[in-house]
Amino acid sequence: MRILVTGGAGFIGSEYVRMLLNSPAAVPAEVTVPPPLLEPSLVTVLDKLTYSGNPANLDPVRRDPRLRFVRGDICDPDLVDRVVPGHDVIVHFAAESHVDRSITGAAPFVQTNVVGTQTVLDAALRHETGRFVHVSTDEVYGSVETGSWTETAPLAPNSPYSASKAGSDLLALAYHRTHGMDVVVTRCSNNYGPYQFPEKVVPLFVTNLLDGQPVPLYGDGANVRDWLHVHDHCRGVALVQDKGRAGEVYHIGGGTELTNRELTQRLLDACGAGWERVRPVPDRKGHDRRYSLDITKIGAELGYAPVIDLPTGLAATIRWYRDNRAWWEPLKSHAAL
Repeated sequence: MRILVTGGAGFIGSEYVRMLLNSPAAVPAEVTVPPPLLEPSLVTVLDKLTYSGNPANLDPVRRDPRLRFVRGDICDPDLVDRVVPGHDVIVHFAAESHVDRSITGAAPFVQTNVVGTQTVLDAALRHETGRFVHVSTDEVYGSVETGSWTETAPLAPNSPYSASKAGSDLLALAYHRTHGMDVVVTRCSNNYGPYQFPEKVVPLFVTNLLDGQPVPLYGDGANVRDWLHVHDHCRGVALVQDKGRAGEVYHIGGGTELTNRELTQRLLDACGAGWERVRPVPDRKGHDRRYSLDITKIGAELGYAPVIDLPTGLAATIRWYRDNRAWWEPLKSHAAL
């Protein structure tokens, strides 16, 4: 099996690549995960290496002869048309994903997430790629006060980022319905784990606390998120790649909902800090109050269940950032985070 992974040098994509090549660096040492589902003969990574794509994320598998790396933009139709042929599966992670950046400038999000997805879909259609896995987010649904979204819930995105992802989801599903392409879509909850660019809440708070710096908490801190370890997410994507039904959407969640205040408290405790280190900041524009995914479908059809609980996963993640300053310090310095 020959797999093309777009965005494979990013946070989630690189863990998927490491998992495919039997080196899942994000798995806590004390956790036993199921053996890999897939045994690829070739894994091609296509990544533009923007600020959040990092070739160092692939260091654990760099010498694997099955790995091929191509630096390039999914919005470049000529390049994509050269890379896609010869692959049996495309797993499409590449995306602009930071909500705050989308609020200050939406154009890159529309370009990458919508036009880029269309470019890869067109190439997959042209070259008759066997399966196209489109990786998306729970944010496409907007906010839910009670209960959990099922895969049939209407899309109601509230940020430019989530709107661009909703558009890409609809494009991917339209290629299935119009052209009969073997497309499946996954939507995940909030990921955390090693190798996450330190603009997102967990690595930003952890690295700030390790450096004795304050951490910014939006609004009243009562926004609720479901937390999913990146390796559990990647296992879910692999199950969908292997056995998901064409034209379907599958939710991948972690099963632990916390308010941002509760998450902050856990991180403060783990880093030996108190609430004097927390700096309230004005709430984000259009900040969704609560996300929650129903994962009944993927569990019943594909046997998915998260295996890395939040206390274990957070502790291992904090250890990783404590032990890997050489990875994140240059990133924070360059991005002025």
